[in-house]
Amino acid sequence: MKILMLSWEYPPRIVGGISRVVYDLAQTMAEQGNEVHVVTCWEQGTMEYEKDKNVYVHRVHPYDIGTDSFITWIMQLNFSILEKAVEVCNKIDFDIIHAHDWLVAFAAKTLKNSHNIPLVATIHATEHGRNHGLHNDMQRYISSVEWLLAYESWKVICNSQYMKNEVRYVFQLPEDKLAIINNGVEVNKFKGIEKDYNFRRNYAYDNEKILLFVGRLVQEKGVQVLIDAVPKIMEHYNDVKIVITGKGPQMDYLKHKAYEMGIAHKIYFTGYLSDEDLKKLYKCADVAVFPSLYEPFGIVALEGMVANIPVVVTETCGLGEIVEHGIDGMKAYTGNANSLADCIVEILYNPGLADKIKANALKKVQALYNWDKISKETLQVYKEVLQNTGREEKNKKQNEKQKNTSSKISSSKKIIKNKKVDSEEQNTKISAVENKKNEVTLQELVIKNRKTKTDFAELH
Repeated sequence: MKILMLSWEYPPRIVGGISRVVYDLAQTMAEQGNEVHVVTCWEQGTMEYEKDKNVYVHRVHPYDIGTDSFITWIMQLNFSILEKAVEVCNKIDFDIIHAHDWLVAFAAKTLKNSHNIPLVATIHATEHGRNHGLHNDMQRYISSVEWLLAYESWKVICNSQYMKNEVRYVFQLPEDKLAIINNGVEVNKFKGIEKDYNFRRNYAYDNEKILLFVGRLVQEKGVQVLIDAVPKIMEHYNDVKIVITGKGPQMDYLKHKAYEMGIAHKIYFTGYLSDEDLKKLYKCADVAVFPSLYEPFGIVALEGMVANIPVVVTETCGLGEIVEHGIDGMKAYTGNANSLADCIVEILYNPGLADKIKANALKKVQALYNWDKISKETLQVYKEVLQNTGREEKNKKQNEKQKNTSSKISSSKKIIKNKKVDSEEQNTKISAVENKKNEVTLQELVIKNRKTKTDFAELH
């Protein structure tokens, strides 16, 4: 199958979770024999076109027109994506377009209608959910674009039951238009990476337990709740260090909050970390904490599980669907600092529970959240869309036509070859007859010559 994916981020450009999802899904589909092209935004130090392992990546520059408006910038990016995608579509007959989130909605809609290619969309989160409602014109505009993408798509993929319910409610979509396909994680992501104690000492003393948060520093990720939980954690287990990895608009606010609470010495803000350093940090952590207020899925929780460290999450949204409390993780009440502290302290004081959680979590991830399974489920959605649009039948007819054409060409070549062989055989026979005829004539000449000699001898 020939697949065109549109996304505003693709590694090494990582803004949120979409980048990793698109990368892993595209690479796995390509490994399974599909031709996958990704059109995305250019990032400093990247090539405009490359074959990244098995995936063809086309990177575009947004229009170089200065703007202070994110909405305007996104529209300019869509124009650039559309220009490149049209160029690619004119060379390759794609079976499906897969758009990731509202950020590429306009390019996806235009391509669908101009090239008559079925459109599938994944809505990774909604503006309504992020903000617990729509409170200003910008939020209402983004939500309207999300609706447009959902309306134009043959199928909308959601990454959790929670997200399916939210999308159906917010955009009033019919049940049969929605599909649930979980996100996943590379199960061998931490293979060969061991705990590096020298690296660990960059963040904590040897006697301190590392409580690790990874994510964007925005309100919905709930880092402020984790900071509020620190005094209670320290009351029961003083030797801890909270390591907060990521960047975002709340960085300064969170640092000031920690300082005002008198716990700044217990919190380490790393800012952005490279993928290599982040993997090493996961392996050095003792507990991974994700106190989100809104989280459609929560790939970081899967990363904690596959890194073989116990995870503490909130019961909100998709996170609550991943973790079974006390079995493969701990679940705190959403937005409740006391509940979060209790879950963390329970793991710190109960190593037997921590070991059980780690073992069960790893088994769950390997069985349910591997990309091979997820990519096959996504391909099945593509096939259903192609059947419903009649495009699969059209592709079959085209393939059959190409097959028949190839067969006719092959037959014609065979006939020509046979005729050539027959002609050569006929020429051979004619040559043989001619040779025989020449031999007879030669014999006649020899006899006539002998007779002439005899007659001449008699005369003398």
